Amino acid sequence: MKKIYAIAWKDILNRFADKSELLFFLILPIVFTLAISATGGGQSEKKISLLVVDQDHSAFSTGLVTELTKSESVEVKAVSLDEAQKQFDDKKAPIWLTIPAGFERLILSGMEGPLEIHKLPRNSDANSVQRGTIMSAVSTVSRSLAVAKNSLAEAELIRPFTSAVERQAYYAASLTAAQQAFQAAPQRLSYTHPPEAKQTSFSMASQASTGQLVTWVFIPLLGLSALFIWERESHTLQRLITTPTSKATFLVGTVTGQVLIAIVQMIVLVGFGVYVLKLDWGNSLPGLAVMLICFALSAAALGTALGTFIKTSAQAGGLSTALGMVMSLLGGAWLPAEMFPQAVRMAMKVLPTAWAMQGFNDLVIRGKGLIDILPSAGVLLGFAVVFFAIGVLRFRYE
Repeated sequence: MKKIYAIAWKDILNRFADKSELLFFLILPIVFTLAISATGGGQSEKKISLLVVDQDHSAFSTGLVTELTKSESVEVKAVSLDEAQKQFDDKKAPIWLTIPAGFERLILSGMEGPLEIHKLPRNSDANSVQRGTIMSAVSTVSRSLAVAKNSLAEAELIRPFTSAVERQAYYAASLTAAQQAFQAAPQRLSYTHPPEAKQTSFSMASQASTGQLVTWVFIPLLGLSALFIWERESHTLQRLITTPTSKATFLVGTVTGQVLIAIVQMIVLVGFGVYVLKLDWGNSLPGLAVMLICFALSAAALGTALGTFIKTSAQAGGLSTALGMVMSLLGGAWLPAEMFPQAVRMAMKVLPTAWAMQGFNDLVIRGKGLIDILPSAGVLLGFAVVFFAIGVLRFRYE
């Protein structure tokens, strides 16, 4: 154990002997976190803008707009057609709904009333508003229509109407009665969220805090490859052969030192997110601790394995930085994973950074706990076992 401690302490001192190391340890992570957070306005409960152009100005269209405004995630903005076109073209709103003139008249005549929906392509907010808020509001308002249509059909079977005017009058009366009945109906369903399932709104500040932590911890741990090669080039490893120091002792000591630095760095960055950015890093301290440790081990294991394939320390330094950046980007550390195509999201599953981001986002954005992040932590430990095994099997003193 003393040898492991000595090796780890020696590597820690060597790493911070150059003061420029603080640039990667603290300064760049904080600078990038602040820069990305600023693009999203920090932690925010900002609702998704839904532009509504009501060209019908009827009781029915007013009822539909009223239902839309009940959504907690959507901000309904009633605008003119020209203003809706301008804001939509400027991408100030991801989705725009038009209720055309004559909408209520078509509905009252028993016909389907068309709604015009314009949305930005490949925009997750627009898709969720269409599938959730708009369809839900239409469904709620349309319940009365279904009752009125069924009532009209049954009435015609019993006694056919003598004229179209009588038929439409009956339909309108049935629709009014159905609307009043639904409005007077008691609430039959209520739901609560238990504390461990607390939902936290997404924000760019949350994305930046978790993503930059993953990026700037992952790259130095990949740099273990350069450390091993430097030890080999400086003939330190060859001298170890003459001492009673086993290969396992050297590897454990070297990895332990870098993992301890990474854990300290992650604690500092989490503290920065909590106390400076005022972010909620979840309600599960055990879950966060498990994710930090498992992520550090998986990254260190990958760096260990890489060190057995690369020839020179210069190659290792450049490759660890480039590979770390690419894997962080594709793992969802710089952009939300939902912004990538489905095929790319499936391919991400082979990257430890993707599982790290999934686990951290489960804690920070989705408010989940220890049990919920165990699958992500387990995959990261699996990566660690595989990569450490490769590193140990291929490790050479020369």
